[in-house]
Amino acid sequence: MDNLKSVLITGATGAIGKSIARLMAEQNGHSVTILARNEDKAKRTTEEIMRSSGNININYIICDLSRKKEIIEVANNWSGSLHILINDAGVTPRKRLETPEGIEMQWATNVLGYFWMMKYFTPMLEKSQSSRIVNVASYWAGDMDMNDLEFKQRYYNNDTAYRQTKQANRMLTVAFANRLKTKGIAVNACHPGDVRSTLASNLGYGGHESPDQGAATPVWLATSAELKGITGKYFEHLQESRCRFGEDFNKVEMLYEICERY
Repeated sequence: MDNLKSVLITGATGAIGKSIARLMAEQNGHSVTILARNEDKAKRTTEEIMRSSGNININYIICDLSRKKEIIEVANNWSGSLHILINDAGVTPRKRLETPEGIEMQWATNVLGYFWMMKYFTPMLEKSQSSRIVNVASYWAGDMDMNDLEFKQRYYNNDTAYRQTKQANRMLTVAFANRLKTKGIAVNACHPGDVRSTLASNLGYGGHESPDQGAATPVWLATSAELKGITGKYFEHLQESRCRFGEDFNKVEMLYEICERY
C-alpha cells in the first residue's frame, strides 16, 4: 500500500467521473479515493470499480464540494501524501439554488469546490514528487460577469451559469499553476468529451461519446509520462489547445482573489 500512488477524485459517481476513477484504478500502482455527497452512490461506485478493475485499494469519503468546511475537514483528516487530484464534480440545477452559506450552487460546487480542493490539498500534493492536479473543465465556456458571478442581478440560466464556471475552472488552473510550480505540482485543465450524463441532460444536451472516451483526456493528463513538467495548460482530445481565458493575467488574478475571499 505504501508504494501505491494515491489518487483523489471528485464527481466520481457521475458518468465521466466514474470512468475516470475506474481507468485510474485499472492502472497498476494506484489507490483511488472518491469524494461524493451521496453515500449510497459512493458505496455502489466503489464496489463496482473494485469488481471491474480488480483493485481492492478503492474507498470513498463523504463530502459536499459546495461546502468549504467539509472540504477542510477532509483535508485535515487526510493521512500521508497525495499524488494526483482530479477535480470533476459539477452540478447544473435548472433553478437558481443556494448553499446553506448563501452561495449560488453552481458557483459553489463547480468553481469554489475546485478552488478549495486545490488550496487545502496543496500540502499533501507537495509531499509527493511531481504530483498533478487535473481540472475537468469544458470547451463550453464563457459568459463570465466578474460583477455578478452568483447571478444576483442577472437572470439565472443554468447554461450561462455553467459556461461561466467552466471559464473559471480554466482561469484558476493558470492561477494555481503559477503558484504551485515551485512546489513540484503541475496543474492542467481539459475538456473531457461530449458524454450523455445528468449534468448534460440538465443543460438540454445529449452526447455522442462514451464515458470512457470522455475520461480519456483527464486520465492521460493525470498519468502520461510525456506531460511531466507541463503546467498551466488546457487540453482537448489528448492535445494542447489555446485557452484565451487563461491569457488575461489581470483577470485571472482578480478571479483568484475573489475566490480567496469566500
